[in-house]
Amino acid sequence: MQTCDTVMMVRPAHFGFNPQTATSNAFQVPTANSGEVPLLALQEFDHFADLLRQNGINVIVVYDTPEPVKPDAIFPNNWISFHQDGTVIFYPMQAENRRWERRRSILELLRDHFEINNEIDLSHYEEEDKFLEGTGSMVLDYDNKICYACYSPRTHAEVLEDFARKTGYRLVAFHAYDENGKAIYHTNVMMCVATNYVVICLSCIAEEERQIVAQEIIHSGKKIIEISLEQMHRFAGNMLEVHNNKGEKLLVMSEQAYRCLTPMQLEEIQKHARPVFAPLYTIEANGGGSARCMLAAVHLPKKD
Repeated sequence: MQTCDTVMMVRPAHFGFNPQTATSNAFQVPTANSGEVPLLALQEFDHFADLLRQNGINVIVVYDTPEPVKPDAIFPNNWISFHQDGTVIFYPMQAENRRWERRRSILELLRDHFEINNEIDLSHYEEEDKFLEGTGSMVLDYDNKICYACYSPRTHAEVLEDFARKTGYRLVAFHAYDENGKAIYHTNVMMCVATNYVVICLSCIAEEERQIVAQEIIHSGKKIIEISLEQMHRFAGNMLEVHNNKGEKLLVMSEQAYRCLTPMQLEEIQKHARPVFAPLYTIEANGGGSARCMLAAVHLPKKD
C-alpha cells in the first residue's frame, strides 16, 4: 500500500539555519530575525502535528535531545525509514552535525506497537564520503517497488544501488538541476509519488532523461501532475500522501505549497485525495525543507 496512517516527527530542541547543509541546499535562506527562529519553528511544528491529528493521522512525536545541537533534527526522514516488511533502514548523512540525529533508542518507542524484524544500516558509507539521505534522496513507489532518485552530493550511486539490492527496489535514477544549473539536493523536493498520481517538476530533469522518467511513471499506472520550477521552489513537490483513521486519502503539504498550486492542479489532486496544509514558512526558509521532510512515514506492520 502506497500510504500509511502513522508518521513520526521530531520536535526540535535547537532548530536553525545549518551552514553545514547550505552549500548543497539552494532552498535554504536564513531569515533576518534569527533570534526568533527556534520559537517560531516550534510553533509551526506544534500546529502541524495538531493539524495532522485533527485529520485522523496517528502522529508519534519524538523530542530532540538538547545536546549535541542538531539544527536539522526536525527532518527525520533523511536518516531513517520504516518499511512494510518490518525493516528499518539507517542512512549515511552528508553533514556531520546531522549524523548526530540518528538515535537507535527511537526503535524502542515503536516496538510497543509495530513489528520490527530487520535492520539495515548504511551509515558506514559516511567513512567513504558517500551518502544517501533516506526518503529525501529517494522517493519510493511502494506499490510497484520503484525507487526514484536524482543524483546529488547527498545521493551517491553506489549507496543507491546497495539500497536497491538489499530491498528489491528497481532504480529509476536521473540528474535534476535548478535554473542555475545546481543539482537538486533531494528528490523529494521535486517529486511526490501518491497512489494514483505523481506530482513532479519534469522541467528540472536533464533533457535526455526527462522522457524516460515520465514513461516510467506512466507505465506504473500513475497520472503525472506536472509542476513548474517556480512551484518546486515553493515546495509544491514536497508532499506526502497518507490515509487517516477513516481510510480517507490526504495529501499533506505546506501552506506555501498549497497556495501556489493552480486550480487545475488542485482539481486533479482532489479527485484522489484531500489536501491538508499548514504554515511552515520559518522552517522552509531556514531549513530548506518542508512538510514531507518533517514526516518519517511509518509503514511497519502493526502488532495485534
